[in-house]
Order: sequence, then C-alpha cells, then structure tokens
Amino acid sequence: MSDLTLRICCKADYATLRKLAERDTAAVPTGRLLAAEADGRLLAAISLETRAVIADPFLPTQDAVEILRRRARQIRRSECGPGLRLLQRLRRRTGRRTAPAET
Repeated sequence: MSDLTLRICCKADYATLRKLAERDTAAVPTGRLLAAEADGRLLAAISLETRAVIADPFLPTQDAVEILRRRARQIRRSECGPGLRLLQRLRRRTGRRTAPAET
C-alpha cells in the first residue's frame, strides 16, 4: 500500500463520497467523516458518530479501514473527556447504564 492520508471530510468531498458509497452499494454515512486516501484517491471513510464505514470494494482497503477505525476511536476518546471515559468504563464493567446522581 502506498502512503495513506487520513483527514476529516468537508462539504466539497460529498460528490466523491457519494461515488464511493455507490461502489460500496451503501449510503454515505451521516455525521462527520474521517477519510483514508492513497495517491489522491479516496479509499474509505468512517462516520465519527455512527461508526458506519464505506470502502472501495474493488481495491484492497482492509488495512485502511482498520486504521480509520483506530483513529476514529482515538478522536472520539479525546472529544469525550476523562469524565465520560470513566463513565463508559463503569458501564462496560457493570453491564448496565449508569445515570448521574440527582441533586
């Protein structure tokens, strides 16, 4: 694989994303999208909110998608802050939803 570039998509990318989604027989995911490009060609994209992925089925994109998923997790963690991360860990440990204490 050549050098991979990850970047947040903007409105100008929508036509290219739509073509990629059509090749993948999927819809363009909603929310902010993180894209993977190689040699100026869009290979895959992931929604930072829904985690839905679109990828070019005619190219080897498995590694690009895995890198996108990892980076998307990093971005989500950095945006939710330490308090929310602690709450998420507690939810995973207890297997139930925890609500903030009422005052």
